[in-house]
Order: sequence, then C-alpha cells, then structure tokens
Amino acid sequence: MSQETLLSSLKNLVFTGASIAQTRLELISTDVQIARTQFINLLIMVIFTLFFLFFGLVMLALLIVVYSWDSDRMLALSLLTSGFLAVGCILALVVLRSLKTMPKLFAATIAELAQDCQELSKR
Repeated sequence: MSQETLLSSLKNLVFTGASIAQTRLELISTDVQIARTQFINLLIMVIFTLFFLFFGLVMLALLIVVYSWDSDRMLALSLLTSGFLAVGCILALVVLRSLKTMPKLFAATIAELAQDCQELSKR
C-alpha cells in the first residue's frame, strides 16, 4: 500500500515538474518571438529612416553648395561637413546610451524562475 502511494506521489511530482518546465519553455519561446519581432521591425525602420535622411541631407548639401558656388563654396562645404559630423557624433552617443539602457532579455522568464526557486526553497 505504501509503495503505491509513494509511486503515485513520485508520478505526481514528475508530472508537476514537467508541467512547470513546459510552461517556462513556452514563456521563453514567447519572449524570443517578441524580441525577434521587435528587433526586425526596429531594424527595418532604422534602415528606411537612415536612407531617406541621408538622401535628404545629400540633396540639401548639394543645394547649399550650388547656391553659394560663386561666393563662398569652401565656407559652405566646411560648415556642412562640420554640421554633419556633429549630428553624427550626437546620434552615435544617443545610440550608445540607448544600448546601455536596453531592457534585459528574458526578464519575465528570469523573474518567473526566481519565483519558482523561492517557492521550492520554502518547502
């Protein structure tokens, strides 16, 4: 009789462990899918944004240089170059700061696993 209850308890324990593992793996899978989708959307938007901004800036630079061709073309070119470099450096700093403050990947999964560990340590 005690062997049957022990075997039944062991089966329940294995079933519960497998169920917890399956839930956690599904949570990790969901986190990966969300992160991948957000990354792809962001990458596409960044590529299009950079393309159109670059094209617009080239056209603006050409317009300014052509407009000031007879008077101060070197001054116009040097001001445009320094302006582009300054904006590029500022944007590089913004990108670096945003990379440092990016949320931790799998934060929900890690929190759930920590909660599981706390629950198991109570018993």
